[in-house]
Amino acid sequence: MRLSTKSRFAVTAMIDMGMRQHQGPVSLAAISQRQHISISYLEQLFSKMRQHGLVESTRGPGGGYTLNRDANQISVADIIDAVNSPDEKEQVSADAQQNGYVSTEELWSHLNQKMEDHMQSISLHSLIAAQLSKAGDVPSNNSPKRGVFAQKPQTTVTTRAPNSVFALGSV
Repeated sequence: MRLSTKSRFAVTAMIDMGMRQHQGPVSLAAISQRQHISISYLEQLFSKMRQHGLVESTRGPGGGYTLNRDANQISVADIIDAVNSPDEKEQVSADAQQNGYVSTEELWSHLNQKMEDHMQSISLHSLIAAQLSKAGDVPSNNSPKRGVFAQKPQTTVTTRAPNSVFALGSV
């Protein structure tokens, strides 16, 4: 298991999304704005997580991402494994074997297994609950709609002008 900035951003984005998913699909633009992560980087991360079945996407106005499984069933290890490519897994090179890496390989393998077990024991739900207890209530995502679906402000117009040509003659 490789801990990197990529995996840290992925876990952060999933916590953010999990905190707000009861309000509907969460857009990457909103996550990007709140967490200060590039939207193109988030697109790459969420594409990998979608391929691994962690999230599902909804297209169109009001679209975004939601969890594909219950937050109790998603572990931190699942998220990290999803965003780390298979070629990023640690492999021992021939040069490293000659320079004594093999003598400590068992130590690193054991440490990696302990870390994997620990990450597997942490659920996304527990991280979301911890954040909610710190932050209190999550602000609503009721941003004004744009485009065709924008709601026009309701204003009442009062005029003193006559409402017909006939009433105009009596003025």
